[in-house]
Amino acid sequence: MLFRIKIVTLTLILPFLTLSAQKLKKADKVTLANLDTHIRFLADDKLEGRRTGTPGELAAGDYISIGFARSGLQPKGDNNGWKQSFEVNEGRQISDQTSFTIDDKALILNKEYFPLAYSAEGAVSGSPAIALQEKGDPWFLDLKELLETNKGNPHFDLPAAIRAKAKECAKKGATALILYNTSKIADNLAFDPKDRSEPAVFPLFYITREARRKYLKDESASLEIRLKVGFTEKKRTGHNIIGYLDNGAATTVIIGAHYDHLGYGEDSNGLYRGTEKQIFNGADDNASGVAAVIELARLLKASTLKANNYLFIAFSGEELGLFGSKYFVDHPTVDLAKVNYMINLDMVGRLKDSTHALNIGGYGTSPIWAEACNNAQDKKFFAFHYDSSGVGPSDHTSFYRKDIPVLFFFTGLHEDYHKPTDDADKINYTGELQVVKFVYEVVEALNKKGKLAFTKTKEMQMGGPRFTVTLGIMPDYTFSGSGVRADGISEGRPAQKAGIKAGDVIVQLGDYPVPSMERYMEALSKFQKGDTTTVKYRRGNEVLQAAVQF
Repeated sequence: MLFRIKIVTLTLILPFLTLSAQKLKKADKVTLANLDTHIRFLADDKLEGRRTGTPGELAAGDYISIGFARSGLQPKGDNNGWKQSFEVNEGRQISDQTSFTIDDKALILNKEYFPLAYSAEGAVSGSPAIALQEKGDPWFLDLKELLETNKGNPHFDLPAAIRAKAKECAKKGATALILYNTSKIADNLAFDPKDRSEPAVFPLFYITREARRKYLKDESASLEIRLKVGFTEKKRTGHNIIGYLDNGAATTVIIGAHYDHLGYGEDSNGLYRGTEKQIFNGADDNASGVAAVIELARLLKASTLKANNYLFIAFSGEELGLFGSKYFVDHPTVDLAKVNYMINLDMVGRLKDSTHALNIGGYGTSPIWAEACNNAQDKKFFAFHYDSSGVGPSDHTSFYRKDIPVLFFFTGLHEDYHKPTDDADKINYTGELQVVKFVYEVVEALNKKGKLAFTKTKEMQMGGPRFTVTLGIMPDYTFSGSGVRADGISEGRPAQKAGIKAGDVIVQLGDYPVPSMERYMEALSKFQKGDTTTVKYRRGNEVLQAAVQF
């Protein structure tokens, strides 16, 4: 469902303006009113959380396009339009042709059975008994012995053990393997759409406890088994919104913010733990940043700052792993060699009145950033917190990877982050106005400085509560193949010492295959600081191996 978009130009002071806001200059009051209009539209329930590839994302994109057009920008997306489309591959999904029948009774997919993601595709039939293993038939395998034998073994990898069993059974004549679990130990098996490892030798099906009790009561009875498994690729399309201010300059400044958010939490990246279905409106994350970009476009169009061209980008797919910005830098609509620097605004709407704390990332990516920030007129309003790294959990990372100086503006985390309570009425609009003014003044301070020098910085390390070690890679979350591709390598970390380079694909850590990001994290959790192991990785068509110490 598409939404009708109506842009209203506000010239009156809205009721939300505080006493301090009423003392603002007329131009600031217009910006303040516009910020309110933008954020309230983008964070409205009608957009259903702006999840990448949804009607809500398209409606938000249309709104941003109109905002860019009214600011006097030219479209700079695909085919001279505002949008730049990119594909999000969500992995495999079980095809509609998949089926499993026992004695002509169809089992219910995902309730009574599911194929493992690394199952071979195909159709198999036979008349096996649970207790008999005859050539030319599907075989049954109770996971109980595997689980109980390896109870307490921190290095046990159940998927790897299942693969080994499948090979063993195939050599003895089995045509498929039907797994179930009578142990009290949970196997935690599920269909993993991100698992892109090589398929097993034949189909692998899992029967739930409920289905086992229903269909597999008599282990000596012969069962008429028919099973079929197939997979399709699950994809959706996201859209960057790109506008261009052409001043005929030799260099271009990029100012961006992501406009996608979490929808109803379908991608499991929210922090809401309730059972009721709710919309994640993302007012601060990141309607606030997009509103700031639209206003900076309007202000820079009307300004005398003509020493650079300006490219304004609203990215989608950021919440999924920087998909939109990664796609843009790999498919730029301007010459990246002529990009001067990139400014990213992500969550700039919750400035605390008590502290005025403003976080600035990427501070070390150019030696001129200190001078530019110090020359900004409104610098005394803020208490700055600097982070030198050009890498962080937002879209500026994609540009830093292309050796472009970046600045990242962020007013801090809060209790509504990635929750349905991140709503427009909680935005500090006058605080965001000050952020917009400060960013404008930084751009102004750099207007005649020429092309900025780029400096490499130390990088944030990937870490988390599930593991205590790091290999020292920046994963490419957009990679849709088997394994984990390194988008960047941190200096002095195990990966660099092992000779791994950006573009290499990690496929195994020690005894643990890593066909997906989830399995990579599970593998890391098996190691402690000081442990040594081996890492296997692909470089082109070659598989290499190296020793690493965490």
